[in-house]
Amino acid sequence: MKNKVVGVRFKEAGKKYYFDPKDYDLEIGENVVVETVRGLEIGEVMEETKVIEEEALIASLKPILRRAEDSDIKHQQENENAIPEVLKTTQKLIHKHDLGMKLLDAEYTLDQSKLIIYFNAEGRIDFRELVKDLANTFRVRIELRQVGARDGAKFLGGIGPCGYLLCCNTFLGEFETVSIKMAKNQNLSLNPTNISGLCGKLLCCIRYEDDTYSEMRVGLPKQYSKVKTTEGIGRVTNVNILERTVKVQLEETIKDFNVEDLLEIYEYDPLEFVNGDKKNALTRDH
Repeated sequence: MKNKVVGVRFKEAGKKYYFDPKDYDLEIGENVVVETVRGLEIGEVMEETKVIEEEALIASLKPILRRAEDSDIKHQQENENAIPEVLKTTQKLIHKHDLGMKLLDAEYTLDQSKLIIYFNAEGRIDFRELVKDLANTFRVRIELRQVGARDGAKFLGGIGPCGYLLCCNTFLGEFETVSIKMAKNQNLSLNPTNISGLCGKLLCCIRYEDDTYSEMRVGLPKQYSKVKTTEGIGRVTNVNILERTVKVQLEETIKDFNVEDLLEIYEYDPLEFVNGDKKNALTRDH
């Protein structure tokens, strides 16, 4: 079964959610009012209406209620203006109850029927007394939501090791799995300091650069494999994936070669490096 859907997000660098557009002809950038599991919210259309298979939906499809009206936008702005005071009061209550949690952000639903407060912490937190105090103070339903380290960085923002604003805070809508294998594929230093972001997790950019590196690795020799050059047979000591060059240990010297200039690339044999015998294997005859 196919479904007509429109993509909506609720934050500038937020995740995309699908809704039923009904009879609305919506354009990218329009604001709409929808009902989510949290309540009424204003979202921005980020993907025009299209048809997808029902299997692609991860939850039941809810309808677009209406285009956001001026009164909706005004109400949303009033809610946002109230957040600094909410955070200030919440922080005082966290301190009062001596809870080991880091306050990140808060938001009201459009109809102000619920206040969602985001935090991160190491391990579980007993915040039952905090919720009671918050409910008595703000007179609304309270939802405390614990998020992980990556989401924490997304809320707070900052400057990455590259010198630019964090990807997660500016354009990266969803987090994908990042692995050490991807870092190895890109010849990155495996020192945690060099490949970790402000969140302490592996850099997100390792993931979305991995496909390019995998494509560019095609035809390249592996490190420590033997190659035949115009100056004899040697062993690869370093591979520059982007420039497609290799350093080759010959009998008495190390020289740079373009991969296209190599006469032959021999199959890499890891058994030659058993017991850490890399040094001898570099100059061993083929």
